[in-house]
Amino acid sequence: MTISSLDSATVTLQQLIDANKSQPQKLAEQLTAMIAASIQEESNQVGSDQSQSIAHIQFQQFRLDNRQLEANDVFVLLKSQTANSEKSRDYLLQAAEQAAFILSEIDPSILLSEATNLSNTSSEPQTDSMQQLAALPCPVLYVPNIRDFLGSLIQARLQYQQPVTLPTVVAVTGTNGKTTISQLVAQLTQLMGQSSAVMGTAGNGRLGALVQASHTTGDALAVQQFLYQMGTEKAEILALEASSHGLDQQRLQGMPVTVAIYTNLSRDHLDYHADMAEYAAAKAKLFDKAHFPDLTHAIINIDDEHAQVMLDMANASGLTVWTYSLDSSKAATFVAADIIPSLQGVKIKLRIEFGNERTDNMEIVSPLLGRFNVANLLAAIAAVVALDVDLAMNIERIAPAVAQLQGAVGRMQRVPSNDGCFIVDYAHTPDALSQVLASLKTHCKGQLWAVFGCGGDRDAGKRPLMAQAGLACADQVVLTADNPRTEDPNVILQDMQAGMTAEQYQRTHIEPARQTAIEYAVSHSGVDDIVVIAGKGHETYQEINNVRYDFDDSVVLQQALNQTGRV
Repeated sequence: MTISSLDSATVTLQQLIDANKSQPQKLAEQLTAMIAASIQEESNQVGSDQSQSIAHIQFQQFRLDNRQLEANDVFVLLKSQTANSEKSRDYLLQAAEQAAFILSEIDPSILLSEATNLSNTSSEPQTDSMQQLAALPCPVLYVPNIRDFLGSLIQARLQYQQPVTLPTVVAVTGTNGKTTISQLVAQLTQLMGQSSAVMGTAGNGRLGALVQASHTTGDALAVQQFLYQMGTEKAEILALEASSHGLDQQRLQGMPVTVAIYTNLSRDHLDYHADMAEYAAAKAKLFDKAHFPDLTHAIINIDDEHAQVMLDMANASGLTVWTYSLDSSKAATFVAADIIPSLQGVKIKLRIEFGNERTDNMEIVSPLLGRFNVANLLAAIAAVVALDVDLAMNIERIAPAVAQLQGAVGRMQRVPSNDGCFIVDYAHTPDALSQVLASLKTHCKGQLWAVFGCGGDRDAGKRPLMAQAGLACADQVVLTADNPRTEDPNVILQDMQAGMTAEQYQRTHIEPARQTAIEYAVSHSGVDDIVVIAGKGHETYQEINNVRYDFDDSVVLQQALNQTGRV
């Protein structure tokens, strides 16, 4: 039975309570409390003649988008990040015409009273709003803590009709490295004999059959449906990216996360988070057993300056904490004691220390480019070991699997050429760009080129930092459009040039059209040069004025190489 076939079957909240009474996540208690609140609320509603308890109303599916709502579905009205009460009220009124009932994170009486205040001069707008609420075609229940159990509730509904064994989940958070690590975990576990899947920026699904996703971490419904679908497909391991937005908004609530990984934190998403401390606090939620009761292991990059925030949370949750480092002087669990990088990959001498047991200088050869990918590999290896107790005793089994790894699409992806070296990478933060360029600089016999821009409608303070990160490492910089969205690309490029010196201007070329910028770098770079096209990576579109146009950096680059006879 697929998810879509569940739509025709109905269930009640009471049936979900009865089916989940023995579950450790206490969903039954939360639903019971919610229903008790609904009875109290009904008794307080003026003129209410609703006699059927919400517990026994038959419904089909939960929906978070009123456009997908069908008759007898339950609509869950969540707060908008833009706090648009008028739009939320419209959603409420529209959904009430079809829904079996509505669960609202927003107080519905306040939504309706705001409209009442605008439309009449009654001295008792609150009474008027309660009357409107009671008159709606379906019950509406105010559940301010709905996010605390929404994921579990959705999964309980999915499991009620056809129980499936869900995959064990490895979740990765951090500014950079999430996509690569999640893909490496899935590849390694698959190579070690387990069926794997991934969910994140580069797509969702089984390895080799990813479907492009619109968000790194989808909403609670999409996440739970995907988890359930992977269960029906017998996936044993799911490696996913946990974005700060997803963690802050509890989109991963109810996910059976067993192993949590932290990579790093650098400036990003400050259009959403107030500051870096708030950004770090959102990431730290992944290591809180109160949020993820299935957690057993935390794997943390101690080379990062914000690592202590994650360590404190993981230790407070009583997790087994493993660390990893590229600094051979540090006492981490997994250490790259020696790193010999090349444009063909990297040779690593791996040191592993569990308590009193220590493995020194185990040689691993990885095909992944870049020093930072050594850190990503250490995190992935640690996660795979955490999932398999036997592997910890026979860790040398990992080395042959590492040699077969493939990098994630758009992450240090080398595009074939007869001469020169051309790389497409997703680096879109100052730190990520610095790491990519620094990794390649040591191998560059000629000049190092960087082609990149900054996204529109996002943190403008990052723009000059991106330009300076590129200029600090690259010999030649081409500034161009990324996803300008609703902004003028020229305005974004002006912001990026703030503070540039005359010397920096001399080695900077400004070209707003991204395709032309890529063609410029290809036609002007030398046979010993390395050219990095950064910022979009795996993306196959460019977003301009709310329209997504076909644009794939690797395809455009390949065409430019063909046109110049370099391939």
